[in-house]
Amino acid sequence: MRTALVTGGNRGIGLAICKGLARADHHVVLAARNQALGQEAADGLKDEGLNVSSVVLDVSDPQSALDCAAELKAQRTAVDVLVNNAGVFVPGSLLKDPDPLGQSIAVNFLGPLNTARAFVPDMMDRGWGRVVNVSSAWGSFDEGLEGTPSYAITKAALNALTVHLAREAGPDVLINALCPGWVQTRMGEDSAPWDPSGSVPERTPEEGADTAIYLATLPDGGPTGGFFRDRAPLAW
Repeated sequence: MRTALVTGGNRGIGLAICKGLARADHHVVLAARNQALGQEAADGLKDEGLNVSSVVLDVSDPQSALDCAAELKAQRTAVDVLVNNAGVFVPGSLLKDPDPLGQSIAVNFLGPLNTARAFVPDMMDRGWGRVVNVSSAWGSFDEGLEGTPSYAITKAALNALTVHLAREAGPDVLINALCPGWVQTRMGEDSAPWDPSGSVPERTPEEGADTAIYLATLPDGGPTGGFFRDRAPLAW
């Protein structure tokens, strides 16, 4: 049985990813910054008969990532799959607001780097691993870097990070990014464009989680260093 760690797993897409991977016969470690909220979410999934535990992890803090890895290692829990789902959406102007990028860089970009440093070397040593970075089409140059600047810039940086991590990790650890689409979560409701034509359909968290689960369960020799939406490659 593989073990998957999902950051920001206590709600929204993250919770749906936890549920989907647990149903796909993974032991899921639900990581959340708030211990009580993480435990509550994990207990809810355990009540459904799913193999889920919880751990405290603040992805913006490198030491928190290292402490989380050490705690799991002490429990003899090896992380095979890392899903970097935790993210923030911070509105604001680059020129007018005093710190439009600080929190976004810490969570959306440095967060996945912190967790990769904590868990990917061990995957490389074992010769198997999967890393999934939940990004956005708003971080795609091909799609115009739309949306609020701090979100677009840090998701573009996350996409670049994905490419370089995949190169360093080698062929046995597959590292990919994805755009889940506009999902009806707390973040999505605040940030998604209003579209009376319906050409940007709302997605459930489960629909948004589908590509993450696909990438987390890729067979050996699968793609790495790519960007996906609806299980298909997406232009950077």
